[in-house]
Amino acid sequence: MLTQNRYSSILLIGPPGVGKGTQGKMLGAIPGFFHLATGDMFRSLDKESEIGLEFTRYSSQGLLVPDFLTVRLWRQHVAKLISRELYSPANDILLLDGIPRSKPQAESMRECIDPFIVIHLVCKDIDEMVRRMQKRATEQGRPDDTDESIIRRRFEVYKEQTAPVLACYDDSLISNIDALGTQAEVLLRILSEVVPAINASKK
Repeated sequence: MLTQNRYSSILLIGPPGVGKGTQGKMLGAIPGFFHLATGDMFRSLDKESEIGLEFTRYSSQGLLVPDFLTVRLWRQHVAKLISRELYSPANDILLLDGIPRSKPQAESMRECIDPFIVIHLVCKDIDEMVRRMQKRATEQGRPDDTDESIIRRRFEVYKEQTAPVLACYDDSLISNIDALGTQAEVLLRILSEVVPAINASKK
């Protein structure tokens, strides 16, 4: 839904392997929600293109793609989704998975997104998240998720650059969700927060 020329959004924030993509896809299957995963957007790039090579250079080291490049690509990607009538700002709520990933990204996106809830997925067992990511690497063919040292570097990057994003939003918008449990259990926890937030945003 478009509110004051900004996209009505739900932010999915959490460390690597916490289940943002899984939960985003399940929520995105519900009519009225559109799941937009920045990781999928980057992975769909032509690997031999200039931007594709630049993405690989960062991801292979467990580093984040520069903010200006990420936001520029995101804006272009959303414009394409709208032009192809895959996403309707007037009717759909954007589920943003993987963006904003830094304070500068959050600041530069204020003019185009209107988040009414921030789902902060929390998992205190880092070893469990490492196992999840290595399993995902095998199942989905993600070479950047196979090396444990790179995975653990990504956790450090998350702690340094992405976790501070939460401070960009009012505490009243942030819902901390335990990410451990079955996919259905975590989904129910998220929906128990999202549904009341949607109803409140309509008032």
